[in-house]
Amino acid sequence: MEYTVSPRNAGIARTEYTRDGARSSGLCAASLKKVEILAKNLRIAAFQPDIAPNLGTMIRLAACFGTGIDVIEPCGFPFSVKALRRSAMDYADIADITRHNSWEAFQARRTGRLILLSTKAATPLWDFSFENGDTIMMGRESAGVPADVAAACDARLRIPMPGGGRSLNVAVSAGIALGEATRQLR
Repeated sequence: MEYTVSPRNAGIARTEYTRDGARSSGLCAASLKKVEILAKNLRIAAFQPDIAPNLGTMIRLAACFGTGIDVIEPCGFPFSVKALRRSAMDYADIADITRHNSWEAFQARRTGRLILLSTKAATPLWDFSFENGDTIMMGRESAGVPADVAAACDARLRIPMPGGGRSLNVAVSAGIALGEATRQLR
C-alpha cells in the first residue's frame, strides 16, 4: 500500500500492491500532497519491522532526507500513522511511505538496485559506491532477513563497528547508510 499523507493529517491516499503486482487504489480522505524526492532518488526499505518506534524513526529520517520509505509487511505490530505518531511525530504527514503486503509485492514494484545492510555482510559500507535509484534495506530487528531475501539483493553491506558492538539500532543504521549514500551522490 502506498500512503501519501497531507499536512496536518488532512488526508491519506492509498495504493495497494498485491503479490502479482496488481494495483488497486482508494481514497481515504479528500486532500493529498505530493512529496518531492530530493535525495537523488534514493529510498530506504524496512523488511518486516518488529518495533514500531524504530519504523517511526525511519519514517522521520526519510522525510528529513526527502527520500521514500518502503515498508515490507507483515509488521510485528499493527501499522498505522497513529501507532507511529510518537517516533515519527508530524513527519509522517510529509513522508513518502509505500506499504507492500509481502516481499513478492515489493519485488514486483522495485526499481534500481537493492542494497541490504547486514551484520553478516563482508563489504564495509565505506567501500561501496552508491548510485541514483538505490534502495537501502534494513532487516527485522529480531532476525534480519531470510537467506532467499539476502540472495535477491544486489549488494550486502555492513557498517564497521570498531568499538566491538554486536549491532546498531536498525534506524541508526539506516541513518548512517543514507547519510553516506547522500554524501557520495551530492
